[in-house]
Amino acid sequence: MYDAQTFVVFAKTVTLVFGGIITFYTFRAFRRTGSPALRSLSVGLGLLTLGALLSGGTHTLVGGSTALGIGINSTLMAAGFASMTYSLYVRESNASAAAGTREGQGSRNG
Repeated sequence: MYDAQTFVVFAKTVTLVFGGIITFYTFRAFRRTGSPALRSLSVGLGLLTLGALLSGGTHTLVGGSTALGIGINSTLMAAGFASMTYSLYVRESNASAAAGTREGQGSRNG
């Protein structure tokens, strides 16, 4: 049993490290570009990472049941995936679209 617990702690740690890194970089890209799609993507990735943290923390640190940890993780994963799905469908603002047209990207007369 000890080996399984060590493996779970290791896997959660790796998930938190890489989840935190990718969330940081997507949020930084959102701040640089102002893209609503990147904002939704960074929120989704943050929720996935938070789910991993809270599910492990609930069981290990607080002493909650495994079922509670799984429930928290599943809820935050669903919310994170919903946010990431939304990021695929969100449209850029009209100002961004107009700027792309002015640069000749959508011009048919040129």
